[in-house]
Amino acid sequence: MVDVAIVDYGMGNLRSVEQALRHVAPTGDIVVTDDAAVIAQAGRVVFPGQGAMPDCMRELDARGLRNAVVDAAQTKPFLGICIGLQMLFEHSAEGDVPGLGVLTGDVLRFAGGMQDAEGNKLKVPHMGWNQVRHHTDHPLWNGIAQDARFYYVHSYYVKPQDQSLIQATSDYPEPFVCAVARSNLFGVQFHPEKSQAAGLKLLQNFIHWNP
Repeated sequence: MVDVAIVDYGMGNLRSVEQALRHVAPTGDIVVTDDAAVIAQAGRVVFPGQGAMPDCMRELDARGLRNAVVDAAQTKPFLGICIGLQMLFEHSAEGDVPGLGVLTGDVLRFAGGMQDAEGNKLKVPHMGWNQVRHHTDHPLWNGIAQDARFYYVHSYYVKPQDQSLIQATSDYPEPFVCAVARSNLFGVQFHPEKSQAAGLKLLQNFIHWNP
């Protein structure tokens, strides 16, 4: 059995995710795959993504991976990253498309014309390093300091209907949800594979997580 399957639907920063996971789990059997059977049999699943939500949903369906991803998100340790988090929700304002509906809530776009506390204009997409404020003591935060900085590239953010899903927020300039969790599932808006020590620690925690 594969230890970790990284879902390949043609829309992810797959190699950097793979390299980061190999760094924290050098003896693990880690594969990048577009095979639903491999995903179904894997011990853990990582669901990354970059690009536009309509393209991601279309490519996921075109490769016949929808059911495998939904099943994994409900049955085994599962980590969604960036678009891989957003796709778990019911609907996205990006292209007005339905998501997978694993989690209740929507994906919204940052408003235009935002300013920080000093009156400087904030750009969309939100890009670069930002502090992450934990709202829980979830095992994936073990060894990661409150307000540790993680790397972001996104124009949209999730708004869960169920507030108990919220694990962390960042500010841009108002608080937005940057991490969610439910039972065996954890999802992050930032890119742990690009977030140096804090990101590698989160991935290491995921490898050892037994929900």
